[in-house]
Amino acid sequence: MINIVFRRIHRAKVEIKVKHLTQRFSLTPIAGESDRNIRCLAPLDRLRGSCKSKVVPLVYKITYPNGKIYVGQDRTDTLNYFGSANSALIERDFTEAERGDFSIRKETLWQDAEATHAEVTAVEVRYIRQLRANDPAVGYNQWPRFRAGG
Repeated sequence: MINIVFRRIHRAKVEIKVKHLTQRFSLTPIAGESDRNIRCLAPLDRLRGSCKSKVVPLVYKITYPNGKIYVGQDRTDTLNYFGSANSALIERDFTEAERGDFSIRKETLWQDAEATHAEVTAVEVRYIRQLRANDPAVGYNQWPRFRAGG
């Protein structure tokens, strides 16, 4: 819960730092409050205005109906991001009828709010190799190149 009181303002831009997370808000007066004394008492996610949280990068695994997998990373924090697997590779594994009723599963394998781009990429590659997602018999990842027996 956070209590913010502003005096003699019409609009406010606020930056609140809590540990390693920064929240930014554009606040406008709440109905019934004068613009001389705007009082906000609410959890951070319920404050009026827009809120942009820090994106938490993650590594995920997608499992297709045929059991093959794709491992990727998401640095966009978008729920419906399903990676950049080669569509042609996937499509040739399914008939027209199978494409008519198609479900995939997305699982988060790892996430770290403090990870750098390089760290996320290193974890992604580790999971690709560990799960053999780059083996054409197992998955759809094309990088790093699969080497049988290695």
